[in-house]
Amino acid sequence: MTTLDILPEVTCPPTDLWSDEPPLESDLHLQQIIILLSCLELLWQEKNDYYASGNLTIYYNEEQLKKRDFCGPDFFVVLDTEKRPRKSWVVWGEQGKYPNVIVEILSDSTANIDRTKKKILYQNTFRTPNYFWFDPNTLELQGFTILEGQYQAISANDRGYLWSEQLGLYLGIFERKLRYFTADGQLVPTPQEAELQQRQAKEQALLEKEQERQAKEQALLEKEQALLEKEQEQQAKEQALLEKEQERQAKERLAAKLRELGINPQTI
Repeated sequence: MTTLDILPEVTCPPTDLWSDEPPLESDLHLQQIIILLSCLELLWQEKNDYYASGNLTIYYNEEQLKKRDFCGPDFFVVLDTEKRPRKSWVVWGEQGKYPNVIVEILSDSTANIDRTKKKILYQNTFRTPNYFWFDPNTLELQGFTILEGQYQAISANDRGYLWSEQLGLYLGIFERKLRYFTADGQLVPTPQEAELQQRQAKEQALLEKEQERQAKEQALLEKEQALLEKEQEQQAKEQALLEKEQERQAKERLAAKLRELGINPQTI
């Protein structure tokens, strides 16, 4: 019997697990998750080294799997990983990676857990660098970053935005929704807003092009009008010269006629 024959069988926890999250509590939760996900996907459309999802189970150890004590943040982002569809986020199948950013959408039934139990879990077990929570009803927004192993509150800037060094973006409130803002304070658009902006930009470009065409046409008309006026002025001068010449010729004919009659025209 070889040494290998007497080794105990090693079993590994499964990595292909379905998410086991309850339905979202309200349309506000769904809308907010869609905004956070779709805006980031649009902003990072050239990136393939991150994973973002919402209301998806994170399996983080085998004991937790046996107890069915799962954790599914409302929204989370994992950096430096492969961007591909997943049934759930299984930490032991993802090189031990935990989310870099987590956002919880508060409700009456979850607010206390999000502020206490989950905050402790994300701080001590997940070690998630940035944790935010947002209440879509009261518009409460809080953010935390890990310093020396403990969550410290993120101070808001003069606009009330909270900086996430993990995302390189601010999180702030716009029209009662939690939104991203760039480092210089520009709102990160949703796909619908971006499409509208592109359409408006195209319409503006067409308008400016039409205005430019009309301006050129007006300039051409003005140039033609100036040429016409110059031509009319020239014709007026020629007409005046013609009339002057005709007057001179008439005077000469009259003088010749007088001389024929023996009258000196200079004496008249």
